[in-house]
Amino acid sequence: MKIAIIGAGSSYTPELATGLIEHESELSLDLVACFDIDSRRLEVVTGFCRRMAAARGARFEFEPTNDIERALEGASFVLTQIRVGGQQARHSDIKLGLDNDLIGQETTGIGGFAKAMRTIPVLVDLCRKIDARCPDAWLVNFTNPSGLVAEALMRHGRERVIGLCNIPINLHHDVAALLGVEPWRVEIDSFGLNHLSWVRGIRVDGREVLPELFDRVLAAGLPANLSDELDYPGEFLRALGMIPSGYLRYYYLRRRMLRKLKAQPRTRAEQVMELEKKLFSHYADESRTEPPAELSSRGGALYSRAALDVVLSLLLDRKDRQVLD
Repeated sequence: MKIAIIGAGSSYTPELATGLIEHESELSLDLVACFDIDSRRLEVVTGFCRRMAAARGARFEFEPTNDIERALEGASFVLTQIRVGGQQARHSDIKLGLDNDLIGQETTGIGGFAKAMRTIPVLVDLCRKIDARCPDAWLVNFTNPSGLVAEALMRHGRERVIGLCNIPINLHHDVAALLGVEPWRVEIDSFGLNHLSWVRGIRVDGREVLPELFDRVLAAGLPANLSDELDYPGEFLRALGMIPSGYLRYYYLRRRMLRKLKAQPRTRAEQVMELEKKLFSHYADESRTEPPAELSSRGGALYSRAALDVVLSLLLDRKDRQVLD
């Protein structure tokens, strides 16, 4: 089987590559075609992925290419992780919002809208190429704003498209950690759209435990190692009766979040640009065959797990339950 990664020069790609290597036999994987418009980043990232694969004895190939038609030809799955305009455009979006006392975050408010306007035309054009080169392929999109992108592509006629995010799987693991149980024992009942979702039920071994979780938060607060997904006042969570996505803080707690963003010395885009210098230095070191610890700070924790769960579910017709968006 062939998988195409569009935007393979992303610093996230080694995280995805780890999962592809781990599930090589289940995927019957022969080739991962890696496309990016930035030749330098593509060369560095695919070189590192090849070393990772060789060190683990993988038999499939990571093939870099600047020819998108070649990358797509015959692919069964197309994974998209592009950023039109790069981190500099993200920085401009954030500043545009903050300079006008608005949320400028990349999926929410004015920042998310600006990113959507840059991104959707590019991905609509990509879908035309998919229709020509691999019409039966599933497009699994990680590009933000994921919900808007997925809806736009479906409206433009692409039926086999899934908008994916690592927020649900991170929340799943956070809840399991908070309750002190293994993640596989936890079932999350959620609804909504990408970054605009709520958890209305949590079951452990089939038993509803959401009220118990609220009691723990009210009694002891949140452990420091949990993600922003649970960063709400305990009284608010109990009154709502649900756990909102962490991104809903930009609506429920707008003034607090705006103050927090404006108080930061650097935008998230600037932080990522600095972090990526370290990541790409690691990727370029030909002695390295393991992903760097700093990759977890990039914001894509469990990205590979989320993507591969969906791909394997579709490929093997597992008929299991996936929280996609």
